[in-house]
Amino acid sequence: MPISERVARLGSGVFARNDQRKSDYRQYCSALSAADPSSSPAPLLDLSLGSTDLPPPPQALAAMAAALTEPGSSSYCLHASTRPFREAAAAWARRRFDVAVDPDSEVLLLVGSQEGTAHLPLAVLDPGDRALLLDPFYPSHRGGLELAGARSLLLPLQAEQGWRPPFEQVPSSQWEQLKLMVLGYPHNPTATTGEQAWLEEAAARAVQHGFVFAHDNPYVDLALEGEAPALLRSPHWRQCGIEFFSLSKSWCLGGFRLAFAIGAAPLITALRQVKGVVDFNQSLALQAGAIAALEQAPQWPQQLRATYRERRDRMMGALEAQGWPVQRPSMALYLWLELPPVARAMGSEAFCAALLKGSGVALTPGNGFGDGGEGWVRLALVHPAAELEAGAGRIGNWLRSFSG
Repeated sequence: MPISERVARLGSGVFARNDQRKSDYRQYCSALSAADPSSSPAPLLDLSLGSTDLPPPPQALAAMAAALTEPGSSSYCLHASTRPFREAAAAWARRRFDVAVDPDSEVLLLVGSQEGTAHLPLAVLDPGDRALLLDPFYPSHRGGLELAGARSLLLPLQAEQGWRPPFEQVPSSQWEQLKLMVLGYPHNPTATTGEQAWLEEAAARAVQHGFVFAHDNPYVDLALEGEAPALLRSPHWRQCGIEFFSLSKSWCLGGFRLAFAIGAAPLITALRQVKGVVDFNQSLALQAGAIAALEQAPQWPQQLRATYRERRDRMMGALEAQGWPVQRPSMALYLWLELPPVARAMGSEAFCAALLKGSGVALTPGNGFGDGGEGWVRLALVHPAAELEAGAGRIGNWLRSFSG
């Protein structure tokens, strides 16, 4: 049966590979318990996904529940019906960034920001066009380029440079060839907040060379150190850019797939055209919850930061006590960990597979975020601090047995 070369280039994806490993581990635990009821295999501790255990705002859930029984909530939702949500997003942008946004031409509802970043290249690139990505990158950034048949130019980030994008390393001839640049700060997976000056430089280069600047910003409200950068703060955003925001992280609504893009009107129109042949929009009931989150629970992200700061600090201390040095992240939700010295020869994928099998703790291998992520793993702070510390103990026990 024919399968496209495009799918082959996409590969299996790091989260799919991890999902299979976690499924295998659960089956192993079940089989072991069935064979020997006295056995007690370590339960799976899943720290591989940024899917928080923290609850959404009650106002959002109440608004969804109230709207579910309304007839329109079970109908297809076309673009015109998303206007109340787009108005709420525009009002949020005014409060958050002091910028006036047109809800009709500059805002678009998305099925998660990942959907937006994956579809944007189809809207702005032709096959063979060149696009610049950070390395490491979030998988949907590269995936969207592969779907569009674009050529990727990778900009390697270095820990020694604080994961700053080294724009000066890109030759002037390559800037002229670019049609799209994709950044994302705060940065996933390195958990680096980043600086506004980095975005200002990127936007200025986009205007100078005439390419599109896409900024993926689902963590804008989750900076633990400093203020998160935003393209909407740049005076150039209407000339070159589009920015992606999400309610998944800041309002704990990941499973509801609620996000939006704000950007230059031609880019919003082009992305809307692509979406128009791919999907409709989320139920009006879900949109009601998103509106309630933006309007009635603006303080929710601030409350989350205190919890994530405690989890970060306690998990860092617990891992370091087990002999695994940790670089202090400046944004919530993740630790970006260089492989411990005893395991650096393994590579990140083999390390995560062995760690899961030996301890029941699931992490995400850094190679799933590009070649620049090899030698690192991502740990998500998505369980209470006490459970994270217990997980660090399991990791430490396995590392000691591994090192002999």
